Amino acid sequence: MPLSRAVVLKAAMEVADREGLDRLSMRRLGAALGVEAMSLYNYFASKDELLAALVDVVFSEIELPQRGGWKSAMRRRAISALDVLMRHRWAVGLLESSTRPGPANLGHHEGVLKRLREAGFSVALTAHAYSALDSYTYGFALQQISLPFGTGEQASEVAESILGQNVADRYPYLAEIATEHVMKPGYSYRNEFEFGLDLILDGLSRALEKRH
Repeated sequence: MPLSRAVVLKAAMEVADREGLDRLSMRRLGAALGVEAMSLYNYFASKDELLAALVDVVFSEIELPQRGGWKSAMRRRAISALDVLMRHRWAVGLLESSTRPGPANLGHHEGVLKRLREAGFSVALTAHAYSALDSYTYGFALQQISLPFGTGEQASEVAESILGQNVADRYPYLAEIATEHVMKPGYSYRNEFEFGLDLILDGLSRALEKRH
C-alpha cells in the first residue's frame, strides 16, 4: 500500500493500541510499515506532530452531545469518552496536553461548550461542568486501566486472594465489600462509572436550576 498521511496515522494508532505509547517511535513505525523511518517525516515533521494527530483521531471517535436534553447528551458523551479511552489506553494523559490541537479536538470542545451554553449554563458554570465531567471521566479511565483485573471473574480472584491473606478479621469492611459486592456474579468495575456520573449530572442540574 502506498504511503500517505492516513496510512501512517493508522499504523501509528495500531502500534500505540497494541504495544503502548512507549513503543511508538518513528523507527518502530517505519518497521511496521516496511519503510525507512526517515520517509515518515514527509508526512509528520516530528513525533509530537504525530501524537497530536493521534489525539485528534481519538477525539473524532467520541460522541458529541448533540441529541436530546443536555443531561442525557452529556451522559452519552461521557460514556462514549470512557469507551474510547478503553480502546486507546495510551491516550488518557494526552487528551488535554496538546498545544496544537487538531480540528476534531477543537470541534469536540466547541460542541460540548455550545451544548452547555445553549442549555442555559453561564460561562462560569459551563467551565465548572466541563472540568467536573472530564476530570471524573479521565480519572475513572486511568483508575480502570490501572486495576489488576479486567473481568468480573478476575476481580473475584483478586479479592479472594487478598481475603486469603487472613485480612478479614483486621479489615472487616474491606472483606465486606469484597464478598458482598466485588465477588458477586456479574460484577464489573465499569458499572461504577455511571453511578458517579449521574451524581455529577444531578449536581449540575441543581446548579443550573439555582441559577435560573
